[in-house]
Amino acid sequence: MTGSSESLSLSGIKVGVVGLGKMGWHFAKRLHDDGAEVFIHSRTREKASEHEARGLVYCQTPTELAQKIDGGFIIICVTDTDAVEQVICSDQGLLLAIDPGTLVIDMGTTQVMNTRILAGKIEKAEAKYLDAPVSGGAIGAEQGTLSIMVGGADDDFHRALPLFNVLGQNINHVGPLGAGQIAKTANQMIVAMTIDAVAEALTLASRAGADPAKVRNALLGGFADSRILELHGQRMIERDFEPGARATVQLKDVVQAVELSGHYDLHLSGLETALTLWQGMVDGGLGDLDQAGFIRVVEKLN
Repeated sequence: MTGSSESLSLSGIKVGVVGLGKMGWHFAKRLHDDGAEVFIHSRTREKASEHEARGLVYCQTPTELAQKIDGGFIIICVTDTDAVEQVICSDQGLLLAIDPGTLVIDMGTTQVMNTRILAGKIEKAEAKYLDAPVSGGAIGAEQGTLSIMVGGADDDFHRALPLFNVLGQNINHVGPLGAGQIAKTANQMIVAMTIDAVAEALTLASRAGADPAKVRNALLGGFADSRILELHGQRMIERDFEPGARATVQLKDVVQAVELSGHYDLHLSGLETALTLWQGMVDGGLGDLDQAGFIRVVEKLN
C-alpha cells in the first residue's frame, strides 16, 4: 500500500521529534512549516537553537517531550538501535510518561528483532508503534522526497499518513511491525554493494585508459543506471568526500543485515564481502568520509 502524494495541513497536531541530526532536523522543520505544533529533543542542545528561534519547543528529556504530546505523535530519528532503546526505555525515556494512544514512529534504521521488542513495550503502555525507516538522504529529508518504508498496523499507518506525506513521496506500507526495517535492510544491502560496483567500474575505466567521467555519462540512462551511479559516481569523480552519509553509518547497516541473515540461517556471499570491505574502510581511518569515499578502498587494494 502506497501513501498519497497529496500533503495535508498538520495544523493543530502535536508532534515530537527526538533526534536532530541530518534527517531529524529537517523532519522537525518541515512538520512545523506545515502547521504542526512541534516539540523537539536532542542530546546536543545547540542543534535545536535555530528551531527554538522559529517557535519549536525544546524538551530537556524524552520523558518531558512525551508529557507534552497529549496522545499525538512522536518521531524518533537517532543513530542506532542502542540510541532508540535509550530514548524509549532509559530513566529519562518515553515510557515514563507516554500517554495511551500516542503513536511512536521510529524513522531510523533499527535492528528488526529489537524493533519488535520495543514495539511490544510501547504497546504494553497502551500506545502505538510504527517502524518507518527512510531512504533518500539529507537532500530527500530537506526536500520532502524521501522513500518511507512502514511496518505496523493498517490503522496506525493511515493515521500517520498526513505526516509521511509531508516528509516523503514514495510511501509504502510493507507489512506488520518490523517489515519496514526489513525493507530498509534490503535497501542498505543494495546500496552497499552498488557503491562497490560503481567504485570498481570507475577505477577499471580509469586504469584502462578511459575518462571515468565520460564512462559514467555513457552509462546514465542505460541498464546500469542508478541513483548511486548518478550521485555517488559524481562524487567519486570529483573526489568530493565531504560526508552526506558517513561510511560508519553504512557499515552499521551492513552489520545489521549480516545479523539478520544469520538469524534466518542465510549465507549471502555478496553481503559478507561487502561487510569485509566496509569494515576495512572504517578500520583504515576513512569512516568519517562520505560513502562515496569507498573508491579509496578500491584504489588502495589495487
